[in-house]
Amino acid sequence: MSRYRRLRQMGGTYFFTVNLAQPGSSVLVDNIDTLRRAYALTIAEHPVCCNAMVILPDHLHAVWTLPEGDADYSERWRKIKARSSHAVGEMRRSLSKHLKRERGLWQRRFWEHTIRDEADFQNHVHYCWANPVKHGLVKRPIDWEFSSIHREADLDRIPADWCEPSPVGDYGE
Repeated sequence: MSRYRRLRQMGGTYFFTVNLAQPGSSVLVDNIDTLRRAYALTIAEHPVCCNAMVILPDHLHAVWTLPEGDADYSERWRKIKARSSHAVGEMRRSLSKHLKRERGLWQRRFWEHTIRDEADFQNHVHYCWANPVKHGLVKRPIDWEFSSIHREADLDRIPADWCEPSPVGDYGE
């Protein structure tokens, strides 16, 4: 079995891409309330500061800052995935997922990137907000319902018509 090495920084800020097992599915937006409940329960148990998040039909992106002394983002994603999978029910799955009693909704792993500085932070937050435009789901980021951009616009931290191109780079898609 492969051993993945992840950089763990106590109280660090991270960018994540979490994909469904079946690309092209719309399970996440079709079951948005289920995902929101799974997220809320998990974050109540294991708090984070969610700096940015966007839910697309078959994947999501998030920028989280963990509490001081905490670097266990994997446990949070494990619980969110398990809770949402349980609520959605079994999907078509491989024999290996069946043998491991996985429901088949999510890819086993996720993409993680440790945020290095303020410019890196801004690029990843902007990537979250611009992602629905990049995928052709809307013309303006504010038009995508399942994005933290609404929180920022409502708090007047950004203009409601904010629109920048998706930053270039590797974001786990």
